[in-house]
Amino acid sequence: MQKDLLKLLDLTREDITKILNVADQMKYNQKHGLIHNYLQGKTLAMIFEKNSTRTRVSFEVGMYQLGGHALFLSGKESQIGRGEPIEDTARVLARYCDGIMIRTYRQEEVEELAKYASIPVINGLTDFAHPCQVLADLMTIREHMTRLEGLKLCFIGDGNNMANSLIVGGLKCGMDVSVACPEGYEPDQQVLDFAGTVTGAKFALCRDPLEAAEHADVVITDVWASMGQEEEKERRQKAFGGLYQVNEAVMAAARPGAMVQHCLPAHRGEEITTEVFEAHAGEIFDEAENRLHAQKAVLYLLMGEQV
Repeated sequence: MQKDLLKLLDLTREDITKILNVADQMKYNQKHGLIHNYLQGKTLAMIFEKNSTRTRVSFEVGMYQLGGHALFLSGKESQIGRGEPIEDTARVLARYCDGIMIRTYRQEEVEELAKYASIPVINGLTDFAHPCQVLADLMTIREHMTRLEGLKLCFIGDGNNMANSLIVGGLKCGMDVSVACPEGYEPDQQVLDFAGTVTGAKFALCRDPLEAAEHADVVITDVWASMGQEEEKERRQKAFGGLYQVNEAVMAAARPGAMVQHCLPAHRGEEITTEVFEAHAGEIFDEAENRLHAQKAVLYLLMGEQV
């Protein structure tokens, strides 16, 4: 693997498989009480310019279980939020810590941080990509379906960071991927360009969710308005409402036994019905748990194995 985890576009299929295999081992170790303090004495700086529940808790707990320590740095309270150049923050934190996780808005900020930091940088979320979440999704799908290659993944909703990363991660793992979104809310062009180069797996961009969900093994959705898009909520509800929802009709179009994933938090009655959410709650909360194990794998591979 490379020094950093910035986006799934940077990883090979072999990189993703290695992370998932290590994540499986991390989960086994934790469930069976096996000591795995591979990062003893290591420190992770966690920069949050976007609020979080799952990202903060999973990274902080993960570092603790690996024998290390995590430091929470609020963007508003740190110098990075007061105008300090990102390159200076990167070089200072590299003198104190062994790794940096950042959850922010612009992908360019993460890329710049990694450019100047001599230590690994992990993208905890940007408006462009959510690599750690999708690694957890792939881990969960493989747990439930025993494989990834040859399956069909369907995403319904906004062509946001989740859609971007699911397209890349799914296609790289040999999955067919279909995305249904309204006009004007398509995935990033860089991701669509990548999808056009893939051989051995199919990609489809649809307007009709039922078309996208046809014969899908996995159906995934996300909120219509992500953090930072609150002012667009009413406009987005008009664009998505009544159609771009994971409901009984969508699940009937998918394969029998299809699983459902949602990165959470979920707005029941909007992007997913309460009935479908509760019917697949076990899979969804397995997915939430697997953020912990997938991120521990990333932390180990970037901060432990290569040090």
